[in-house]
Amino acid sequence: MTLSDDPVGRWSRQVRLPQIGVEGQEKLAVARVAIVGVGGLGCPAATYLAAAGVGTLGLIDSDAVDLTNIHRQPLFTEADEGRKKVAAAAIRLRELSSRLNVETHALRLTAANAIELLAPYDIVIDGSDNFATRYAVNDACVLLGKPNVHGSVLRFEGRVSLFVPGRGPCYRCLYPEPPPSGFVPTCAEAGILGVLPGVIGSIQATEAIKWICGIGDSLVGRLLIFDLLAMQVQEIKLARNTACALCGENPTITEPMSYPDTCEDEGEGEDALNGEDYDRHDRITPRIVRRRLDAGDHLIILDVREPIEYKISRLPDTILIPLGELTTRWEVELAPCRDEEILVLCHYGIRSGIAADFLRGQGFERVKNIDGGIERWAVEVDPTIPRY
Repeated sequence: MTLSDDPVGRWSRQVRLPQIGVEGQEKLAVARVAIVGVGGLGCPAATYLAAAGVGTLGLIDSDAVDLTNIHRQPLFTEADEGRKKVAAAAIRLRELSSRLNVETHALRLTAANAIELLAPYDIVIDGSDNFATRYAVNDACVLLGKPNVHGSVLRFEGRVSLFVPGRGPCYRCLYPEPPPSGFVPTCAEAGILGVLPGVIGSIQATEAIKWICGIGDSLVGRLLIFDLLAMQVQEIKLARNTACALCGENPTITEPMSYPDTCEDEGEGEDALNGEDYDRHDRITPRIVRRRLDAGDHLIILDVREPIEYKISRLPDTILIPLGELTTRWEVELAPCRDEEILVLCHYGIRSGIAADFLRGQGFERVKNIDGGIERWAVEVDPTIPRY
């Protein structure tokens, strides 16, 4: 499709943007975008890409529509319950743009079929709902040399980044291996506000459009963190891990890796108020932290929230370094603590997980994420702590 196929000028407002113009619109018209997961992230991403004039969308999802999906997946209606998501979404998207070519793949993307499914597309939007699929997407994109727009959401927080082979880190640079099976809760357990994936999915579509048109500053090498409740956006810089088994200097992964299916519904979960106590190599619950402090253990608690959050509620004797400042402050403020046990805290346990991974990458070996953050601490340990 070219602009000559558009007699009514439906994209005229977009073409008037000097950064887009006729050339950019025609790039969109011939672009092929794969969307893995037609859920809370995939629905808004597909909608805005179709509206923007992308020529071909490849929808990859094996699920059927459930009523519990609809509050965050607005491509579907109650009448679609039980229908395959890719089929129902294709109808709505073609109604939005009759010139849109929709290719449906009513199956689950796995390590075994990822290369074959993603090879025909120019760029991939990952809206998957489990770690097995997320790693398969990442591995295939690196091996195929294709950009991967990553997004994930939980409760009131979301994250977005763009992984481009040869131009920055991949998903494995951040998380070399998935967490143990059963470690991450489902959306039904942790919950999610329906508008959040709409915001994150729209940002994913924006990154894809910018990449296709070659405009703006992309999220390559940056992780965008959106806190809906605080209405704050933070950014953390990401570096390629030269020891990464997939994209590092001496890669050992030559085909997508297969993992057990560890569903986290919507790609969303990194913590939950589930009442379970555990002290693992990378995470620890607030109740165990409290017991250890009461027993006299020397623990350094690093709070990576924003100063305004810290004023609302905080634990005593903590170090405050907001996540967005960690990359520039850790060498001076945390280097003397390298051999100490550091426990990282945030609101829900998402930002602290990112911070803990970053510190491990800098050689800190005794770092754990306080699972569930100060919210879980207030619920399970100290109800006098203000919640927000």
